[in-house]
Amino acid sequence: MQRSVVVIGLGRFGTAVALECMRLGHEVLAVDRDEQRVNDLAAEVTHALQLDATDEQALRQAGAGELDVAVVAITDEAEPSIFATMALKRLGVREVVATAGTSLHAEILERVGADRVVYPEREMGQRVAHILGVPDVVDYLDIAPRFGIVRARAPRPFVGRTLAELDLPRRLGLSLVAIRRGDRVTISPPPDERISEGDDLILIGRDDRLDAIDDAAPRAERG
Repeated sequence: MQRSVVVIGLGRFGTAVALECMRLGHEVLAVDRDEQRVNDLAAEVTHALQLDATDEQALRQAGAGELDVAVVAITDEAEPSIFATMALKRLGVREVVATAGTSLHAEILERVGADRVVYPEREMGQRVAHILGVPDVVDYLDIAPRFGIVRARAPRPFVGRTLAELDLPRRLGLSLVAIRRGDRVTISPPPDERISEGDDLILIGRDDRLDAIDDAAPRAERG
């Protein structure tokens, strides 16, 4: 479903959000008070404007209040992100996602109306820590305290074995959500699905079990 999105703040995070929203087919209004940042992104998004997002009247004139979603991606200063969030909610934006650097910043954003608060640096730090700890892990997503999802290259001892033979839930305490093989993704693969070299496995489970994928592989090989 196509949505209209305003992205406030065109630093690294905001620019990445704006470009990915465009790739997904959404309409994107990109806003920053820095003229150069606006000019750099203007050709890549639906609209790009230089304005002060703490100015409610300026946001109203830009039509921000008529859009479906706002992403307040001001990561270097707390005060402008708070005022921009307040202004967007007063203008009637249904969903406002804001970035925060600290717990206090997040609490204030929630109190002034942010529907969701994200911690880009903290979340990226968690992902990098998990990727560094386990060689086969390509990406990590935290979904609950001490619980996550990983995309991992199939360990060599898994290759050639079926899911029934590996018995990941019993042996490792992990559930296989999907297998990515090239451009094809198989969701909830059947027990007779055989792991191929180069497969990416999407696994869900406790962090300590996810971090033990490589250590546990030899046990799976021995059966």
